[in-house]
Amino acid sequence: MRRSLSAAALAAALAAGALVVPGSSSFASTEVVDPDISVTNAKAHLDQFQTIATNNGGNRYTGRPGYKASADWVKAKLDAAGYTTTLQQFNTSAGTSYNVIAEWPFGDANHVVMAGSHLDSVSSGPGINDNGTGSAGVLETALAYAASGQTPRNRLRFGFWGAEELGLLGSKYYVNGLPAAERDKIELYLNFDMIGSPNPGYFVYNDNPAGNGARDDLTTYFTSKSIQTEYIDVQGRSDHAAFRSLGIATAGTFTGAEGTKTSAQATKWGGTAGQAYDPCYHRSCDTITNLNLTALDRNIDAIGHMIWNYAQKDYGSGPPPGGSNLLVNPGFESGAVNWTGTSGVVPTARPSRPAPGPGRRGCRVTAAPAPRTPVSRWRSRPRRRRPRCRSGSGSTPPRQPRRRSTTRSRCRWSTAVRRRRWRRTRT
Repeated sequence: MRRSLSAAALAAALAAGALVVPGSSSFASTEVVDPDISVTNAKAHLDQFQTIATNNGGNRYTGRPGYKASADWVKAKLDAAGYTTTLQQFNTSAGTSYNVIAEWPFGDANHVVMAGSHLDSVSSGPGINDNGTGSAGVLETALAYAASGQTPRNRLRFGFWGAEELGLLGSKYYVNGLPAAERDKIELYLNFDMIGSPNPGYFVYNDNPAGNGARDDLTTYFTSKSIQTEYIDVQGRSDHAAFRSLGIATAGTFTGAEGTKTSAQATKWGGTAGQAYDPCYHRSCDTITNLNLTALDRNIDAIGHMIWNYAQKDYGSGPPPGGSNLLVNPGFESGAVNWTGTSGVVPTARPSRPAPGPGRRGCRVTAAPAPRTPVSRWRSRPRRRRPRCRSGSGSTPPRQPRRRSTTRSRCRWSTAVRRRRWRRTRT
């Protein structure tokens, strides 16, 4: 973990939350049983990191042989377990570095759940707590999932970042290299950096509102194990920052670095008040003896809980529909362009036309007159509603039988009336 956070920043509110019930609407219908991730195996991974450091100048620093040996060893373990792995190379001021990316080749690739940790150490020591513990925990969880026979709903991906100690360079390089469509598929990133401090606290990241759901799941898990937690704003100190900057949900755990444990914290967590959580932080004494295996065991079980549950979380059936055969409202009614919701031609009502004058021939009736009351032939007729007519093609409509119709148009009625009046004048 990068140095920048003061001890005062470790003070936070006591975490509380509601128990996440696997099988609720957010998770798959089948019950998920929390795994017991082997702390013995995780300790064996840390022994290997110590051996690599001892054989390569006492560290696993970016640009030096100890780091490349660590990356190659982690990749080989994941390859053997059946993961699809990538050794992602990038350059730094200290030399060439590498990210190890491992993906379990099952589950919906449109919904990716990630966990990660930085694999490099500082130049002054082997970096067993910072951050061999996080890398060992994520690695063992990935191996345990591959061996479990689980069928995930979502795609699982694990990242082991290079050059974190130089400024989070590995995680930034990875995120910046992803196309926007691939970034959008990442539903959650979980970060684990220093999870076996010798004078441990139990801190849960609380610096990204998008990740509050995962944060609450972590605190609820610890509460179920009778472990009190505190929230912490990790700020830009670890690799989740690159994901958080893109709006991706993030969460994680931390057991403390150079900050000092308070008396209240010693009362609820044990350990020694007034001393640093990790007195060997960024020092040569951060070796295989600089560990609290109880804290490590509790944290790797929390990693397993999150991976097992979020692998089955229901994020939906997939991305929005697309493709060349997608109907996109061509013309949108009478509009000239595809409708976007804010633009396009909006059809308006057709303007009214004036009714033709009396006796006008060759018109088409567009509205029927109102019904009239039958009356005697010689009584004055009620005033008829003038129908609306408009010019047609010029042809005269066919004759209809003479009858007293309540739906006769004015065009026909006016001609019939003139004929009757002409006959009366002749008699």
